[in-house]
Amino acid sequence: MRFIDEAKVHIRSGNGGPGCVSFRREKYIPRGGPDGGDGGRGGSVTIVAATALATLLDFRYRQHHFAQNGRPGEGKGCDGSDGASMVLQVPVGTEVFDHETGELLADLTEPDQAFVICRGGRGGLGNRNFATPSRQTPDFAQPGEPGTERTVKFVLKLLADVGLVGFPNAGKSTLISRLSNARPKIADYPFTTLVPNLGVVRVDDECSYVVADIPGIIEGASEGAGLGLRFLKHIERTGLFLYLITQDLDPERDPLSDFRTLRDELSKHDASLTSRPSFVVVSQIDRPEVAEQVEELSRVLGSEGHTVLSISAVTGAGLDGLRRAVARRLQAQGRWGGGQDSFLDNSSES
Repeated sequence: MRFIDEAKVHIRSGNGGPGCVSFRREKYIPRGGPDGGDGGRGGSVTIVAATALATLLDFRYRQHHFAQNGRPGEGKGCDGSDGASMVLQVPVGTEVFDHETGELLADLTEPDQAFVICRGGRGGLGNRNFATPSRQTPDFAQPGEPGTERTVKFVLKLLADVGLVGFPNAGKSTLISRLSNARPKIADYPFTTLVPNLGVVRVDDECSYVVADIPGIIEGASEGAGLGLRFLKHIERTGLFLYLITQDLDPERDPLSDFRTLRDELSKHDASLTSRPSFVVVSQIDRPEVAEQVEELSRVLGSEGHTVLSISAVTGAGLDGLRRAVARRLQAQGRWGGGQDSFLDNSSES
């Protein structure tokens, strides 16, 4: 299934049905009074967050959604039926913007959360409602109120506890596949990951959290370079970042410089992102030359308040420690209740 995270949609609620002009006509009652029924209410359009959906793909191919109009009133006091309302299901985490003004109308972050985007028009009153002692045969009725219409933009922002960021080909997909049940595409070339991946990391039977792996960030991503700009929004809701640093075969690449570049790009996109808790994760410690650099990297970044963890996705070294360090930090943030008080004991990370 294609991952579509933005969609433009035109929505219209139903018009109210017109009231009826009618008079009672029965044998032996030549001058019957008014009996025109009321028009039905037009259908409304409601947007509902659904856990079963993970993409806005359906709205890419069907962009117009109209609720039904209310039915006209009829004689003999019969009211018109209401128009059928419409429910549009979107993934949890979808923001709804007015396409013209850019105003945020709704942020659907909870399952089954609903927002009425367009209310149906009220039905018009039939002429029976306008009879008075001085006007016993009103020959008019109300038209139904028109429905409302608007063009909106759906923007899906994934809901994850942890954001995994790094340069292209840094091994993010390999890491998330080792930490969780996710099975992203993995290959030895840049930008293998073309869409965000979500993985559920289970620490034990009672504790789990969600990690989002977004396409690689390169220098200039906040200004549109590479793929990062489009997908940076998917880590805006995360409470913790893992900066994945690897020793590239290119001798001109510097892990410390890579880390600072990643932080700089996040800050340019949203300054609040770099103030969130984080870990610096150095991968490939199964390689001797990398293991030698970890101590120096820990010293430099530790002096700046960062915690450095070293892992190997190949051998599995350090993975369990990483899982539990993240669990401790998330529990301390109150992002989930956790299942083990032991996660909050004294640990090496700060």
